[in-house]
Amino acid sequence: MRLVPSRVLARWLKRQMPKTLFGRSLLIIVLPVALMQIAVTWIFFDAHWQTVTSRLSEGLAGDIAWAVESYGDDPGPEAFARLSERAEESMGLSIALQPGRKLPARRRDPPAALEPFFAPIDRSLERALEARLDAPYWFDTTRYPAYVDIRVAVPGGVMRVLAPRERAFATQGHIFVLWMTLATVLLTGIAIVFIRNQVRAIERLANAAEAFGRGTDVPYFKPHGAREVRRAAHAFIDMRSRIQRHIDQRTTLLAAVSHDLRTPLTRLKLELALAEPSARTAAMKTDLAEMEHMIDEYLAFARGEGGEAVETVRLRDLLDEVSEGARRAGAAVGLEADAELTANVRPNALKRALSNLVMNAAVHGEHVQVAARPRPSGGVEIVVDDDGPGIPADQYEEAFKAFGRLDESRNQNTKGVGLGLAIARDVARGHGGDILLDRSPLGGLRAVLRLPG
Repeated sequence: MRLVPSRVLARWLKRQMPKTLFGRSLLIIVLPVALMQIAVTWIFFDAHWQTVTSRLSEGLAGDIAWAVESYGDDPGPEAFARLSERAEESMGLSIALQPGRKLPARRRDPPAALEPFFAPIDRSLERALEARLDAPYWFDTTRYPAYVDIRVAVPGGVMRVLAPRERAFATQGHIFVLWMTLATVLLTGIAIVFIRNQVRAIERLANAAEAFGRGTDVPYFKPHGAREVRRAAHAFIDMRSRIQRHIDQRTTLLAAVSHDLRTPLTRLKLELALAEPSARTAAMKTDLAEMEHMIDEYLAFARGEGGEAVETVRLRDLLDEVSEGARRAGAAVGLEADAELTANVRPNALKRALSNLVMNAAVHGEHVQVAARPRPSGGVEIVVDDDGPGIPADQYEEAFKAFGRLDESRNQNTKGVGLGLAIARDVARGHGGDILLDRSPLGGLRAVLRLPG
């Protein structure tokens, strides 16, 4: 497929553009100001400074032409003295006669750094002298800081004229450029301060939303910035309050239901404990244990361990506890983790998520391998592999749905209710991470729990 050049240019410009709001806002403000300053400076030099310089050069060339013609009419010493005195008093020119001298062979070149500045001056003065003088001439605009050295060939020698620089060109042009540069720097500084304050308000809002998404409360967050940003912040605070009320109501409802159901379950367990042992009572005890387990999982799923404080924990210690629990249940669990690897997590919530992943792997496979390692991009990841039947790739997302049971691909856990992976992913996302499923090198399922740095 052949790309249109304009489209290629547009894509290249898009890649070069700043990615942050601060950079783009600064570009929107500073770029037009800089372009305006450049345009004004260019117009000034092109339409004003060069015009004034040309007029001054023409005036100076006319005075020099008058001096050369006057000397040609009367080359005597007394006449030249009067000519020199008149030029000094009326025109500010210092004229001297150098008998027997010749014009220099070549013109002195300005320094390379100043050449762009002197080139227009030299061209303007050369045009003016060429138009007014018939005799050979030579000039130098770089040797003396305050004067321009102009020499004209006259009969018997050279007439040397030292003219003030302001007679040859406008000397205040650099002051204009300096003020324009200072104005641009000042405006850019003011723009940076104001844009930084506006972007900081948006960053506070983004940080508060990210912290709330991880389950961390930001009690001191207050709206700042422009009206639109404050409005978005108030909307976030209202949304956070509604979500928190919904979570509290859900947790309270499940807790109440759990409490109400535990009372009759306790009475039934007591009656079964007092009843004569039989196959029927044993089956009833099994049913009651399963019902109690379901109630616990429903409540854990609704609660989400959201109120637990974040701590820095050693992942190796946490994984040791989880793996030991799976070993006691009869699974062969291997563990690979650096003893110094740490993460900022809610320990009980993460332990529950890891326990669900490891126990899920132990139920469906004979061998389980657990590994924790840092990620190159930051954060850590915990990998749980098993050698069970696995899950088809097109059903990975279905496995995370609450109450989902993938009976076709994995043996049904008679004690579970399909909340293990849902709870684990809920915990991972509550920490700002996620859980992904993949094919395990052991032949079964691989669960990868990623946590941010």
